[in-house]
Amino acid sequence: MTKDVVTIRGAATVADAVKLMKEKGLRSLVVKRRSADDAYGIVTETDIVYKVTAYGLDPKTVRVYEVMTKPCIVVNPDLEVEYVARLFANTKIRRAPVIKDTLLGVISITDILTKSDFVEQPKSVILQEKIIEARDSARQICAEKGPTSPECAAAWDVVEELQAEAAHRRDQRLEKTHFEEYCEEYPDALEARMYDS
Repeated sequence: MTKDVVTIRGAATVADAVKLMKEKGLRSLVVKRRSADDAYGIVTETDIVYKVTAYGLDPKTVRVYEVMTKPCIVVNPDLEVEYVARLFANTKIRRAPVIKDTLLGVISITDILTKSDFVEQPKSVILQEKIIEARDSARQICAEKGPTSPECAAAWDVVEELQAEAAHRRDQRLEKTHFEEYCEEYPDALEARMYDS
């Protein structure tokens, strides 16, 4: 994210917003809250062009609050990059304030492309490696403790959680989990999954 956030008051004119955007080389401004209970807003270059310029309105008389989006979609700083990218894709937005109690920054699609490590460290590849590692570990634990042991069942729980996460990221249903494949070899293993409440 970009931590140096430029804000503007909702009562400022659109002309003030355009001037600030030009001076700072920005495509959006976060609109300040009026109080701690108020929501943040955002005004973008698109808002100004579509709602002011397109209608020939005088930017010196139109106020930011008349064209901004409020409340705006905000991002939690703890979210992983791919979830932010998916949020942007699903909502058709290009940037959002990063907020956790207070305004921490702004993240944009440019930030995702230029500052994240998704090319060097694709989550799907890392997750697939974790799944293989967990599967191999589960097989080893089950070989040592037995296919009906609680340790074996717990190890397969880890594998299935990772597989579920991978399937969720790909937005597809799993055909067969590694545990189901294991149960084809050791049918008694399924009984170990019945936990006491």
